[in-house]
Amino acid sequence: MCIFCQIVNQEIPANRVYEDTDTLAFLDIKPINAGHILVVPKKHYQNFEDVPEEELKKVIVTVKKMGALLKDKLGVVGYNVVENNDPVSGQIIAHLHFHVIPRHQVDGNAFWDQRDYQPGEAEEVMKKLIN
Repeated sequence: MCIFCQIVNQEIPANRVYEDTDTLAFLDIKPINAGHILVVPKKHYQNFEDVPEEELKKVIVTVKKMGALLKDKLGVVGYNVVENNDPVSGQIIAHLHFHVIPRHQVDGNAFWDQRDYQPGEAEEVMKKLIN
């Protein structure tokens, strides 16, 4: 059983921020910034493609609530919502989860470096995506 399922089942402790019938939100034990929340479906789904749409809607509603909670209770000016899908993207726990990460004007956290497409690269990608 995965660690998030164990948290859902209260087999291991977590700082639970919010819970309803289908979802659970709790503090990440290795936060990017204080207040970093993880939102999970209570049922085990490995990644984004595995979760049925109706379940995903419930999770996203909880993500939205947690973002508003961070703004209201911690006074943050913004937040990131991140879902790492599969190990190559940084998913460590094979249970669908969303990070709701409080952001501050100057917090020193950069999430990714952007780059420019090389000549013709965007067109090649588009061909693959839409054909």
